[in-house]
Amino acid sequence: MIAFSPVRGADASVTLVQQLVDAVTAAIEQQRLGPGMALPSIRDCAREHGISTFTVSAAYQRLVSQGWLIARPGAGYRIAPRRVTGASPPAATPWEAPRVSSGWLLSDIFADHSIPIKAGCGWLPGEWLNETGMHHALRQIARVPATQMAGYGHPYGYAPLRETIAASLATAGMAIDAQQLVLTQGVTHGLDLVARTLLRPGDTVIVEQPCYTNLLQLLRLSGLRIVTVARTATGLDIDALTRIGALHEARALFVNTVLQNPTGSSVTMANAFRILQWAEQHGVWVIEDGISRELSDGPTPLLGALDGAQRVLSLGGFSKTISPSVRVGYIAGHRDVLRDVARTKMAVGLTSPEIMERVVHRVLTDGHYSAHVAHARERLTLAHAEVGRRMRECGLTLWGEPQSGLFLWARLGGRWRGQGAKALAEQALQSGIWLAPGAYFEASEADTDWVRFNVAYSESPALWDFLRKAGATGASSR
Repeated sequence: MIAFSPVRGADASVTLVQQLVDAVTAAIEQQRLGPGMALPSIRDCAREHGISTFTVSAAYQRLVSQGWLIARPGAGYRIAPRRVTGASPPAATPWEAPRVSSGWLLSDIFADHSIPIKAGCGWLPGEWLNETGMHHALRQIARVPATQMAGYGHPYGYAPLRETIAASLATAGMAIDAQQLVLTQGVTHGLDLVARTLLRPGDTVIVEQPCYTNLLQLLRLSGLRIVTVARTATGLDIDALTRIGALHEARALFVNTVLQNPTGSSVTMANAFRILQWAEQHGVWVIEDGISRELSDGPTPLLGALDGAQRVLSLGGFSKTISPSVRVGYIAGHRDVLRDVARTKMAVGLTSPEIMERVVHRVLTDGHYSAHVAHARERLTLAHAEVGRRMRECGLTLWGEPQSGLFLWARLGGRWRGQGAKALAEQALQSGIWLAPGAYFEASEADTDWVRFNVAYSESPALWDFLRKAGATGASSR
């Protein structure tokens, strides 16, 4: 009943298991095998076709997992009830724009693939990612014996990846070893672990204004008191930081040093030294988020290097350069602090996924990663020039022009003034456009005239047509 002629050796481009799977599915689709019919036993099928029982068992199990067969104890393998084919697909549900809110931003947006233009997102387009490197790494990981990945892995994370990261940080002047690195499930996870380890509910922490929205949310969840310091084109407003130091007994300062989210600015060397001097004077931990460091076109300060990994914890990751889905990041700093961070990590979620850490290690060491990042930087520079030009044409005011990284921070000035970024974002969603209004990045969550744009997703003519029309409508209504 199974027309199967095994092809072996050099002539076989498909494994024997897959050949048998294909033969059975063809017999079912051609109705030579019907629902409820029994297949030959594993032993009989192996004898009939001159193949091993292991091959037949693997093929039958694959057919069960794909829904073609049913396995019943004592009754062998039988054909599953017929699949319905050729039926009309269900009518598509009309697209309905979600409502702009911090909850939507933090949860639903990451799973919402219905929005065509994602000018407000925080990652590179899929076609910009290192697809070849990822596929190569995944193929290599598939060859790793299961016995090497049977356990939970090390609390600090996959050692070869930690060594690779330590070597990379050394080129930026941060001389640490693998024991001064803890791997995390991305930078946001790392920020949470640091907050849980170093801080307690009621502690005062200082964040930038504007600030990475997820950081604001996790600090609130931790019961911390948030004080803001203005972000400037060169880093933090040191005069404001000095005033805060005199008024508040802060425990930690969180700063996004390179290509900040959302403004796109980077801390200068002079500003970095003054931040560290202030932190030393007030005994404050400095938590450095450097997730976009590799997208920078030029050298940028690494606070952990300038501090000698004493008071600074430096965080980084690979969601901006490899893929957001790999969820691999790291925390680098003093070994005693990292020991406590590792304990926190184990207490709240055990180890981070070693399989993904192995994938990232393969991508970093396969010889093509540097060229991929350089190409991404070149594309982002071109996108910055184009998007900046379109912004000025639409009457938007740029906060700065970093010419690298993902973000441009723009203000609804002139004909836009008074409209409010939240209202614009609500209107944009009705047209299938996701914008990130400034309220996302405000500790007070107050509406502002500012909008964050991801330049890699902001070159669509439909986006700029919408903004021109919305600006004209706003001007005529006043």
